[in-house]
Amino acid sequence: MTQELHIVGGGMAGSEAAWQAANAGVHVVLHEMRPKVETFAHQSGNFAEMVCSNSFRSDDDQQNAVGQLHWEMSAAGGLIMEMARQHRLPAGGALAVDRDAFSQAVTDRLRAHENISFVEEEVTSLPSSGNWIFATGPLTSPALGAAIGAASGQDRLAFFDAIAPIVYAESIDMSVAWRQSRYDKGETEEERTAYINCPMTHDQYEAFIDALMAAEKTEFHEGEAGSGDKPTPYFDGCLPIEVMAERGRETLRFGPMKPVGLTNDHDPQNKPYAVVQLRRDNALGTLYNIVGFQTKMKYGAQASVFRMIPGLQDAKFARLGGIHRNTFINSPTLLDAQMRLKSHPHLRFAGQITGVEGYVESTAMGLLAGRMAAAELQGRALPPPGPDTAMGALVTHITGGAEAKTFQPMNVNFGLFPPIDAKGGRRGRKDRYKAYTDRAKETFNQWLERQT
Repeated sequence: MTQELHIVGGGMAGSEAAWQAANAGVHVVLHEMRPKVETFAHQSGNFAEMVCSNSFRSDDDQQNAVGQLHWEMSAAGGLIMEMARQHRLPAGGALAVDRDAFSQAVTDRLRAHENISFVEEEVTSLPSSGNWIFATGPLTSPALGAAIGAASGQDRLAFFDAIAPIVYAESIDMSVAWRQSRYDKGETEEERTAYINCPMTHDQYEAFIDALMAAEKTEFHEGEAGSGDKPTPYFDGCLPIEVMAERGRETLRFGPMKPVGLTNDHDPQNKPYAVVQLRRDNALGTLYNIVGFQTKMKYGAQASVFRMIPGLQDAKFARLGGIHRNTFINSPTLLDAQMRLKSHPHLRFAGQITGVEGYVESTAMGLLAGRMAAAELQGRALPPPGPDTAMGALVTHITGGAEAKTFQPMNVNFGLFPPIDAKGGRRGRKDRYKAYTDRAKETFNQWLERQT
């Protein structure tokens, strides 16, 4: 049996899969169509480019399922987590990175690996033989998407995702805005002041909502937008702010614009009615992204509406927001426990195309796919981690734990884990979450030990 593994897609999942398989001694051929074939969302030809946010979300491995997933990937020698920590930026309790430096570092490490070779080409069909992992992500090309649909015998599924704008720091009015992480979270002063906050009064918030609702929006192509009892299939974890506002005028104030845990340095006696937060986007601190402000407004409307935010009245934008179509398959129906296409078991899928949502979750599925493929090529059996680990809970969900008829993209969360035994009493939330992560660490370590 050949020990050559082909991986299609150089995003988070494909990069991690390549790293894991190559480190196991398998020769990997990594296929990436960029920069030869561009997408509307990517800016470079580098691997693991962060298109939307620059955050891997919570880094708390004691009380948060995302942080536990960080821990598991680090324990498994994950490249993405290693590079993220090397290029992290202050972000309170979150793991945010300098996106350009991070992507370049991942690219350099992959290109230096003796077991990895590279092909710059667009793969437009599913090969009939060989060993393959498809990690083409949410921006899978139309031709390949059609081939996947034909092979699976089902229509591919899709939802819409949005990108938040990025502002030049020097254009933010700091006589209005102030620096503070919510609840002063962080162990250092840099962490506790990682966010820039822009306050709004009640009247300013109402005027902002009016402008947001009236602004010209991006139009969908024919057949994309929902209608009637089939609304546009957005992912709830990354809704455009206009869609949130349409659900109620106060929705944003209880979402990305919530004022809790913040005190305005310029007016500490008066609590803001709403707050817009910006998070550092690069190591130099010259760029900040507007947190939670994914949008489908047209460019001209974005600049006008966002400059209504106090402190951003003279904002200059390094990148405006946007909306794009994401593609994923009905994994509970199509994939086996090894993440292989049941009808074509020489093909594995990994990353966001499997129906996990987020950089962290996509990377984790790439890590698993890479290890599973390497083991199979070397004649070993590698079951997935137990479902009481973060990684195991995710792969269990997408390969059979979810209801296929209502399958939608999912972030990792404790609701996917087997319940914790209360042992004679009801645990508090913090104790319960700690019990989840303690159990997950023990089980994951045992899974790793069985591979040595």
